[in-house]
Amino acid sequence: MGEEARALDMATSEENTTTTRNHTVHDLMMVDLYPLSSYYFGSRDALRVKDEIISDRVIRLKSNYAAHGLRTCVEAVLLVELFKHPHVLLLQYRNSIFKLPGGRLRPGESDIQGLKRKLGSKLSINENVLVPGLGVGECIGMWWRPNFETLMYPFLPPNVKHPKECSKLFLVRLPVHQQFVVPKNFKLLAVPLCQLHENEKTYGPIISQIPKLLSKFSYNMMEI
Repeated sequence: MGEEARALDMATSEENTTTTRNHTVHDLMMVDLYPLSSYYFGSRDALRVKDEIISDRVIRLKSNYAAHGLRTCVEAVLLVELFKHPHVLLLQYRNSIFKLPGGRLRPGESDIQGLKRKLGSKLSINENVLVPGLGVGECIGMWWRPNFETLMYPFLPPNVKHPKECSKLFLVRLPVHQQFVVPKNFKLLAVPLCQLHENEKTYGPIISQIPKLLSKFSYNMMEI
């Protein structure tokens, strides 16, 4: 009788542990989206941008690689709700170039530290003033530049031992209210996932894949 009771207690304990684990996983896969109208958007002085042709960019990449090795970039996927559909916040430059907020890490800087600093430089007064309330979550995708070329791949070819650049995308959860201050030479746009989907011609090979990267998540459309 005692053995049966202990076995029953063990089974119950394992079931409770499994249930708790499933709830935890479910919570991590659920993203609360707040209306676009709950955020404030301001502007500040223009941000200096390097205007380069491809050959100049290759020269700069080679110089940086010789000095610091692998170049690592971190970018944020910020989501808001509009018309009951998830929208991604993108920076637009010159009406034709779309970017995720983020940028290159400094030597010795961690992914999260660097992403928070770059979000400050792109979406706050300056990089020394961090955007409060942002929750940097999991890395949802990585792209690699095997050589000094324009193309990046969502995998590292097995024959490449010394890639030149790695770009990481992080899901960053927004609070219910937030103030974004954007450089005057950029626009911060909310673009629906359905418009990004496989639209490489407009948004490039990385941003156009964001809907697929987010397909494992569920969305909770919050009302304010």
